[in-house]
Amino acid sequence: MAGEKIFIAVAGNIGTGKTTLTNMLSKRFGWTAHFEAVTENPYLSDFYRDMARWSFPLQVFFLNHRYRAHKLIIHGTESAIQDRSIYEDANIFARNLYEQGHMEERDYNNYLDLYNAVCQSLAPPDLMLYLRKSLPKLKERIAMRGRDFEQNIPDEYLSNLNRYYDDWMQDYDLGNKLIVESDSLDFLNNPAHFDVLTQRILNALDQRDLFLESRAQAAVRSSPEETAALLKE
Repeated sequence: MAGEKIFIAVAGNIGTGKTTLTNMLSKRFGWTAHFEAVTENPYLSDFYRDMARWSFPLQVFFLNHRYRAHKLIIHGTESAIQDRSIYEDANIFARNLYEQGHMEERDYNNYLDLYNAVCQSLAPPDLMLYLRKSLPKLKERIAMRGRDFEQNIPDEYLSNLNRYYDDWMQDYDLGNKLIVESDSLDFLNNPAHFDVLTQRILNALDQRDLFLESRAQAAVRSSPEETAALLKE
């Protein structure tokens, strides 16, 4: 029932730390986590070798996967957090593939028709959390996690995605949104950073009163100066 559960989507480019943050927030708040299909994706490694050949089936696979996850969340009874949203598929990735010449116009239009039909039946998240990261930091994180199929992603591809994310988030009006500049944010290794980030998330939620008595409301351990800097939009 509306108002009794929370649905948060974590958006961001490849290498922003979405999966890590989704996992950490799931554990802190007790939210059910829904992760992006990577290792079980039958197209991903082929896609990075030949984008033009595999762009359409890859996007249909992601659309199907995220639609199923989104539907489970909105029809379920538990609060949930999703690693990447269905809206990013069309507004970021399919757009980029089409505009860079990796997806034919007929495939792109076919995909958009399917996407629009699917989204008509979905209620949006209560909060869209966008982790924004610069190209150098994206490359650094991609290298650190060491997925073979990601190591040769062109800089232009990542830069275009960043630009499309900025365009999309500027116009996003389906619900509450929170944009987090994450270049200097180390929520994995710095508990103070994570505490401040969780507070920002609660402040952005209309349903924040649900968590006032929660164990998730840990005291923020950062200094006043650090807190002020991290809370700044």
